[in-house]
Amino acid sequence: MIQGILHYPPGKFGHKNLPLFILIHGGPSDATAAEGWLVLEPDYRGSTGDGDQFLNDISGQLLSRPRSDIRAGVDSLVNDGIADSTRLDIGGYSFGGALTDWLITQTTCFNGALSRAGAVQQIFMWGTTDLPAFGIPLMCGLPWDVPEIYEKESIMNNLNTAKTPTLIGTGTNDIRVSADQSYMLERGLTYLGVSVKLLVFLDEGHTHSNNPWHGKMKAREELKWLAKYAHLPPLKTEDLV
Repeated sequence: MIQGILHYPPGKFGHKNLPLFILIHGGPSDATAAEGWLVLEPDYRGSTGDGDQFLNDISGQLLSRPRSDIRAGVDSLVNDGIADSTRLDIGGYSFGGALTDWLITQTTCFNGALSRAGAVQQIFMWGTTDLPAFGIPLMCGLPWDVPEIYEKESIMNNLNTAKTPTLIGTGTNDIRVSADQSYMLERGLTYLGVSVKLLVFLDEGHTHSNNPWHGKMKAREELKWLAKYAHLPPLKTEDLV
């Protein structure tokens, strides 16, 4: 069973047809809920705390396997009448940013997306991250051993189906997920004619914790982006794949 944490907006517990923001690793959930969003934090496969099998279920399917868990959570809330299917938005940080980027290549049901420090090209990720050994078991080997897995799980190879307006954030000193990953995503979406905005925070690493104002600016811009696209109808509701 896939679980998750659901944050209701203040005074809206038990209400129906609420706008839904899917937060895949990141934050701030309280700030988003305070702006009127129902916030879902799904505990997708690959997460810690549910045993080794649950953690290792994404081996060789780094992005494609969690995607089904996240969509199942969204579909459950929509089918139960809790979430409004015409007001769905998504966002995440680090692995959550990568999952956000993956999901907007798989469906056009989201009105807007927030992507921060997400890897969009897996071979490049292995070659530039400060933790190259971390991803090897998740990808079932090194890039030259299983190039087909690295290519299959790379967002840039599927980006041509993306249509969701996306706000991207990165830090210039990020050694975990290089800022170049965000630059690639921004360029790709621009070439595709997708509405996109890139926020680059100088002297910030992966956690954006050096300058408190940067955290405030990030949250402000993300809430503005959600508000901008919140009430627009989705382009389509069906999955592309």
